[in-house]
Amino acid sequence: MFQLTATPASALADEPVHIRVTGLPPLQLVTLTASLKDEKGNVFRSKAFYKTNEVGELDLMKAPAFGGDYVGVHPMGLFWSLKCQKAFRRLLKQDVMNSPFWVTLNLYDTVGLQDFSTEEPIASQVVQRWFSAPGVQRVQVREGRVRGALFLPPGEGPFPGVIDLFGGRGGLVEFRASLLAAHGLAVLALAYFAYEDLPELLQEIDLEYFEEAANLLLAHPKVQTPGIGVISVSKGAEIGLAMACFLKQVVATVCINGSTAICEFPLRYKDLVIAPIPTFMERLQFDISGAVRLLHYRGDPRDKVNQRSVLPVEKAQGSILFIVGENDECSKSREYAEQALHQLQNHGRNNGRMLVYPGAGHLIEPPYAPLCYASPNLKLSSPLLWGGEPTAHATAQEHSWGEILKFFRQHLIQARSKL
Repeated sequence: MFQLTATPASALADEPVHIRVTGLPPLQLVTLTASLKDEKGNVFRSKAFYKTNEVGELDLMKAPAFGGDYVGVHPMGLFWSLKCQKAFRRLLKQDVMNSPFWVTLNLYDTVGLQDFSTEEPIASQVVQRWFSAPGVQRVQVREGRVRGALFLPPGEGPFPGVIDLFGGRGGLVEFRASLLAAHGLAVLALAYFAYEDLPELLQEIDLEYFEEAANLLLAHPKVQTPGIGVISVSKGAEIGLAMACFLKQVVATVCINGSTAICEFPLRYKDLVIAPIPTFMERLQFDISGAVRLLHYRGDPRDKVNQRSVLPVEKAQGSILFIVGENDECSKSREYAEQALHQLQNHGRNNGRMLVYPGAGHLIEPPYAPLCYASPNLKLSSPLLWGGEPTAHATAQEHSWGEILKFFRQHLIQARSKL
């Protein structure tokens, strides 16, 4: 009897699944596929070709894929190699509380280039990938100017508090915040434009808005004091770094592929205005896919003429973790992070650390999420190129997630003990 098992069949999206096959002939060539439909109806698929062992079994923890969407031993390859049937689609969970992603795993006793979605599998298994754990609460936040969603772990607390910032897509993105809450952090997924009554387009960074959000989070009875963390990516990472520089409430900051200079729009905080670094439209490039590469679009923050746009990272009192994908096609994130660490060193500071991931692109997300190589952008007629090589990017996501959790546990709990 052919059997395909995936354990656990229901788990958090950042937890691995153990996939095994039994009951096949020895040394049988087979195809394993995965598919899911997102909340907009987009279908994502992946496949890999394997060979059973001498007793007709297959264990993805040990067995290499010989072809398909990846090669080698990758127990979660079917998940992170999922690709949308439509070009330039990013897999994003919207309703994080009430439904999982349902991933269908299918087994076929042949290999080839045919469309396996039209064939009947010899065995099948459905797994649930959740973005929230039992007992996690979601609280809509509409207080003062602040808009977002607060995710609270089960229990009395107080819990370490974190603000979660995404980038130029705008709106409210919750999947990372809800996953972090499942790991014991109280996380405010913070919107800052293109959401409810917030500005539709970003025209300036008003740091007092983010200070208001930090104070709101710290005032919650289930959030520990005296300081909070920030996790941020892309444009959000630029803002997260600014928060680390100017807001005493911020004691631990994760910046994923962000800039150390203010870009595109001015930053305002009380009487301070930081003008953006120059941009050069003539340096825009187009990838073979038709997506726009922003990599060379901005001025060099190391040039003397651009120093007025560079954030004073030496003023940051808390710890900063820079996460860098070396195949980032959107930002020279390694150069930015190295410049920030150099600034800290020149001021006798050692509160910064950098993790560099060869082959990883711009959008480094929680583990097992598929690589988004390019996706549409609000301001551009062409998709925006993010970059990344799928296998290396998957490795970066898995490793960096563990480092992020360790970083927050170390520095936020440490900050409380100093009180």
